[in-house]
Amino acid sequence: MRTFVPRGGSTSVLAAAVLAVALGAPATASAQVDQVFTIQGGFLMVEGEDARSDGDVLYQNLSIFTFDIDDFNGGIVGAEWALGLGNYVEAGVGGGYYQRTVDTVYWDLVDEDGTEIEQELKLRMAPITVSARVFPLGRRIPVQPYVGGGLAIIPWRYSESGEFVDADDLIFQATYKDSGWAYGPVFYGGVRFGGDIFFGGGEFRYHNATADLDPDIEFFGSEIDLGAYQFLFTFGWRF
Repeated sequence: MRTFVPRGGSTSVLAAAVLAVALGAPATASAQVDQVFTIQGGFLMVEGEDARSDGDVLYQNLSIFTFDIDDFNGGIVGAEWALGLGNYVEAGVGGGYYQRTVDTVYWDLVDEDGTEIEQELKLRMAPITVSARVFPLGRRIPVQPYVGGGLAIIPWRYSESGEFVDADDLIFQATYKDSGWAYGPVFYGGVRFGGDIFFGGGEFRYHNATADLDPDIEFFGSEIDLGAYQFLFTFGWRF
């Protein structure tokens, strides 16, 4: 396990900003606190090829293996618990789970018998978010647009397994894997439809994080970009 530094600023500053939003709720909020539980499901889209650094392992692998960055786009599920602080603010914590396996072969190498040299690339993320949402029109009207943001804490695992070719053009079986934690900002935007108890809706979110890969593992890149966009359906209730 390795320790990683967030890209794009200090997480302590970001966490403080989230806390400040929650503490800045109207003084009457203490008399209106409620709990909110939300189930989420939808689609995760990883950072595209043009947004990745030259050192990103997936970007480097594009010139070696036959896949597209978009092949790592896939489903994500999650849940969140939050406190409603008055009529305009919610603050809470949530978690999600995403995993994607991509089958590849070498672009320009085959075995002596003409068969492909095959690999599997696998990426897993389980983002944990600490965040606050602001509802400019209120939290208890039929249509409730909102924006928000906070801190994303992302346990991750990346692996490459299968057949590989060494410097002497010999084919061998191997598995290369690394895992750790990454940190970065998360931003939200969405809308809810419903009443005082049950609601449904849709949400867009983006988190930004990069992790360094273990230099002792023979990946073709030195880091992995974990930034991703999420398009979610939401269903929840207040209690």
